[in-house]
Amino acid sequence: MRTLDDSRRSSLSIRITFHDGAFWLAGVQDFASAHPNIDGTLSEVSDESPVIVITHSPDIFPRVPARVSLTLAGHTHGGQVYLAGLGRLIVPSRYGQRYASGHIRESGRDLYVTTGVGTSIIPVRFRVTPEIVVLNLTPAA
Repeated sequence: MRTLDDSRRSSLSIRITFHDGAFWLAGVQDFASAHPNIDGTLSEVSDESPVIVITHSPDIFPRVPARVSLTLAGHTHGGQVYLAGLGRLIVPSRYGQRYASGHIRESGRDLYVTTGVGTSIIPVRFRVTPEIVVLNLTPAA
């Protein structure tokens, strides 16, 4: 059985069967830790079941194909500090506030970025609530 600890791999896709359906869970490294291999990861997907991609940073989202039903990320901590008029001050992303937190829908694709519970760069949060997200997935009608 393949595991995420396999140091020769930078990504992994597994098919999960649940009740009457199935979906693929695909882990993709981000730009900070490696060269994300989205195409290689998705080449493991062998049927038309929905695909969920999990990655650390949302910066790969523009490269995720429409085949993916949902991309999940964190890394930005929601910007950690929010000031009215200035917005989120600490967003470690090449896209600035675009993927800072929450549900983002672009070109028919969905991304959810959690603010998480920690901090990055400086140990401060102001007006950015920490969160642990529970998503309820339901099949399309």
